Amino acid sequence: MTNFISVQLKKASEVDLAKPLCKFIQQSYPGGEAQAEHCRAAEELSKLRKSALGRPLDKHESALETLLRYYDQLCSIEPKFPFSENQVCVTFTWKDAFDKGSLFGGSAKLALASLGYEKTCVLFNCGALASQIAAEQNLDNDEGLKAAAKHYQFASGAFQHIKDTVLSALNREPTVDISPDTAGTLSLIMLAQAQEVFFLKATRDKMKDGIIAKLANQAADYYGDAYKQCQYKDTLPKEVFPVLAAKHCIMQANAEYHQSILAKQQKKFGEEIGRLQHAADLMKTVASRYDEYINVKDLVDKINRALMAAKKDNDFIYHDRVPDLKDLESIGKASLVKSTPIVIPLSQKFTDLFEKMVPLQVQQSLSVYNQRKADLVNRSIAQMREATNLANGVLASLNLPAAIEDVSGDTVPQSILHKSKSVIEQGGVQTIDQLIKDLPELLQRNKEILDESLRLLDEEESTDNDLRTKFKERWQRTPSSELYQPLRTEGANYHNVLNKAVQADGQVKERYQSHRDTIALLCKPEPELNAAIPSANPAKTLQGSEVVNVLRTLLANLDEVKKEREKLENDLKSVNFDMTSKFLTALAQDGVINEEGISVTELDRLYGSYTQKVQESLKKQEELLKDIQNTHQDFSKMKQSNNESNLREEVLKNLAVANDNFVELLSNLKEGTKFYNELTEILLKFQNKCSDIVFARKTERDELLKDLQQSIAREPSAPSIPLPTYQTTAAGGSKPAASSTPTPAPRTMGTKPQPPARPPPPVISAASSPSSASVPSGTPAAPAAVPAPTPGTGAPAASTAPSQAQGPPYPTYPGYPGYCQMPMPMGYNPYMYGQYNLPYAPSPVYPNPGQAPYPPPQQPGYPFPQQPYYPQQ
Repeated sequence: MTNFISVQLKKASEVDLAKPLCKFIQQSYPGGEAQAEHCRAAEELSKLRKSALGRPLDKHESALETLLRYYDQLCSIEPKFPFSENQVCVTFTWKDAFDKGSLFGGSAKLALASLGYEKTCVLFNCGALASQIAAEQNLDNDEGLKAAAKHYQFASGAFQHIKDTVLSALNREPTVDISPDTAGTLSLIMLAQAQEVFFLKATRDKMKDGIIAKLANQAADYYGDAYKQCQYKDTLPKEVFPVLAAKHCIMQANAEYHQSILAKQQKKFGEEIGRLQHAADLMKTVASRYDEYINVKDLVDKINRALMAAKKDNDFIYHDRVPDLKDLESIGKASLVKSTPIVIPLSQKFTDLFEKMVPLQVQQSLSVYNQRKADLVNRSIAQMREATNLANGVLASLNLPAAIEDVSGDTVPQSILHKSKSVIEQGGVQTIDQLIKDLPELLQRNKEILDESLRLLDEEESTDNDLRTKFKERWQRTPSSELYQPLRTEGANYHNVLNKAVQADGQVKERYQSHRDTIALLCKPEPELNAAIPSANPAKTLQGSEVVNVLRTLLANLDEVKKEREKLENDLKSVNFDMTSKFLTALAQDGVINEEGISVTELDRLYGSYTQKVQESLKKQEELLKDIQNTHQDFSKMKQSNNESNLREEVLKNLAVANDNFVELLSNLKEGTKFYNELTEILLKFQNKCSDIVFARKTERDELLKDLQQSIAREPSAPSIPLPTYQTTAAGGSKPAASSTPTPAPRTMGTKPQPPARPPPPVISAASSPSSASVPSGTPAAPAAVPAPTPGTGAPAASTAPSQAQGPPYPTYPGYPGYCQMPMPMGYNPYMYGQYNLPYAPSPVYPNPGQAPYPPPQQPGYPFPQQPYYPQQ
């Protein structure tokens, strides 16, 4: 079933990279060691290309690593060499990986003097080789599964990158294999296969069936999307389409199969059958249409076995309605895969061969740029430091902020204001009230869960005790009281925990009530809070004046400006950007570098916002200093001192204590809420545990009850009765035993000649119609063909039957031998039959002795229909 799709590699024509690159180096760099080093790097690059593209590659990590290193080198040299038709001209020729040719409107071969084209084709081969390596992995171990998933996701990312960049890299129509449509489809196929690998790993690790079903359903979704994308296109090999269609059905069938297991665990037996039936139908489609591409025999057998077992159990035990397919709840999806983004370098062993290669023009441009950058940064920092020094000097001359720290009167101290602000931001008394209001509901929820769990145990234990009292020693199973002892101990622990939590809640509520009024006062707006605090002096004080408040605000704003400046200075110093790539790109595109234009534009982009913030800071400080000087003049005229009273001190102390209590109460209540929520999860698990064991015990009880009832039904209710003479005198089974009912004489036709005796009729089942063996109308029957009446058809029941009526004998069914092997007295039951306990061999002509002339009533609790008895030959 694990058929995976891999992508063929593109084939490249041989190209000598060393010669054109060395020529460019010699023209652009002065002679010396640096030039020779760069030429050696060019030769190494040419060798690397031959290793990566000039020979068949093994499906191995080392071959992929070579491809990745070459791709990284291409990305590295792109800004350093001006690859174009008029500068470094290298023509790269590649063939279509799928070799469609002009038959499908594409081109089987494309040659371009574009490094972007070379990069795209090399990346295609990286993804293709990764898909081949993934397909070769051994999926029977974790290492193989992890490797396959990693490579499929990388391949998906490679093809996705090609889809996004190929048109801009080539500036012309690409070959079919690297076209956006094909690359996007290949990316989705690789993603689907990675998802399937995760499904296989989840199955191997025996994860929960609900998770496995979602993984399979997501894989089916990916395969379905991939099939839709390429269904009406001829871009991919023809064998891809049936494999995608088959994989879509297979993954969907796997999802339904594992979801059916989950349904069975949830006691949804009808849903289980419905999902298994759907899975079986999907597999029939695969087996009938795509059997030559993918083998699904094992999965088909597994699903069919599960379906047969589910139907059998449902018919025998549960009788659950099987819902229609459209009524089944949709299976969720869980994607564990994503396309690996292409981030350079891709190779872990990458070393830039041209790391030291910087053109002379670029070096000169970098030097000038760095000088411009340093001048801009130093100028901005100097302006901010100068402004800060000026502000500090002005405040020192005015004796601020010390002049307003010791003012007393009827204002709210700054520390109290900070505490009030903090309490208000956290919700104040409203938050506390809501948390306290929620606690009883959380507590009640936990109590109900715990009580329901213990109720389940109590009910099942009571039922078990009643049955044990009724059947006594026959009720042979572990008493529920012993089995549930650990659960009851656990439940008692939870009761103790809840009781302690209730006590803690009471203490929190009591403490809150004693401090609620003060906390509420702390939540008042500043004017109301100020009015509630007694004044130290009835006279008007500076502390309540608007001047002091304005001055404090201005000083706080100035402090904020200073802090912002410190951060801004650090930001200016931390900006770092390497202009080498910019200058290299400009040199590659234009052949010259406009250093001033590039540098000014880049510095404005990097530092424009910071320069603007510096100017705003300087302007804001200037306005603040002007306002501070004006306000300080008013403050100096109104300044006066005042003594604090004991009552004011007590209120302020209570407010500080209220803040501390608020913080502690809020912490306690949040902790209590978290405790109840976490306890709910624990109790739900406890409830599930109780429910599971109770259900298991009920199932066991029902089975035991059924066995006991049938065992009791087979027990004799009267002493043994001697066998009648007709049973003891029958010999050999060649003719039927005599019956107490008189046997009618054979019909005769007087002196009319008798026809020859008819041959014995063929053996027929008891279920066949009697008319099939009857004599044709008008034909006299031979004496030998006249059957003797079966016992019980003409004789009174009292002549041989026991005083208590017995149920019909249980037929022997394959797989259920226990229903017919209960020993019974031979002398008591003359109607016993079966191939191992008949007192005589049944005749091939006559019906079985003791067989009822009409279908017996259905035995209670025995859902199988009565089966015909086939005489032994």
